[in-house]
Amino acid sequence: MRHAMITAGTKGLGLKVTESFLKSGYQVTVTYLNDRERAQTLQDKWGTERLQIIRTDVTKRDDCKELVTRAQAFAGRIDVCIHNAGPYVFEKKKLVDYEEAEWNAMIDGNLTSSFHLMKEVVPIMRKQQFGRIVFYGFQGANNAPGWIYRSAYAAAKVGLVSLMKTISIEEAEYGITANMVCPGNIMGEMKEATIEEARHHKDQNTPIGRSGTGEDIARTVMFLCEDNADMVTGTVVEVTGGVDVIHRYR
Repeated sequence: MRHAMITAGTKGLGLKVTESFLKSGYQVTVTYLNDRERAQTLQDKWGTERLQIIRTDVTKRDDCKELVTRAQAFAGRIDVCIHNAGPYVFEKKKLVDYEEAEWNAMIDGNLTSSFHLMKEVVPIMRKQQFGRIVFYGFQGANNAPGWIYRSAYAAAKVGLVSLMKTISIEEAEYGITANMVCPGNIMGEMKEATIEEARHHKDQNTPIGRSGTGEDIARTVMFLCEDNADMVTGTVVEVTGGVDVIHRYR
């Protein structure tokens, strides 16, 4: 049985990804940070045989290391690593107005955490001669755009693009792929919605006429993790419906 490890997978976009892997027969290790109630709801729904839930702060190296250790112990292997977790400053702030702690949280949570996870996960995948790694970014990250009021987050994710592409080259000989998925403007309840539900909620801000959903992201992630998706690596996949995420906030 294959095993997927998913950070921040108990609610929001991560929840739809977690449930997709469970429905596909995977064992799943998933993390949460603060919302214990949602984590427990997910555990109650799926039980403990195929689902392990661990409280993890991805900004902390020791938490990342413990996560991988426990994930490996749970299933004996790690076939898929989905790094969905990543802090975000919702307040609109120019770079000079960021506190050092906020900057560190953005870089540690979105970029440095990836380093710590890869240090632990990649050796496991090498031994298996198989692995699927998926990171999350933002629309346009592949081109290193400026994003007003989101400087720290954008800098971390753009750095992660290069890290992802480097991993995809370095680890290809071991049957490991690495890719990035960039969601569009998926807000509120749409994060846990299905595509069918979104078709009944028109969104004039998206060229295709509906909001993106958690299911859109989950379907993309699942494709990238297929055995036969090994030719797709080092790729940034945008799932935006054509919306201009960056410039609409000006």
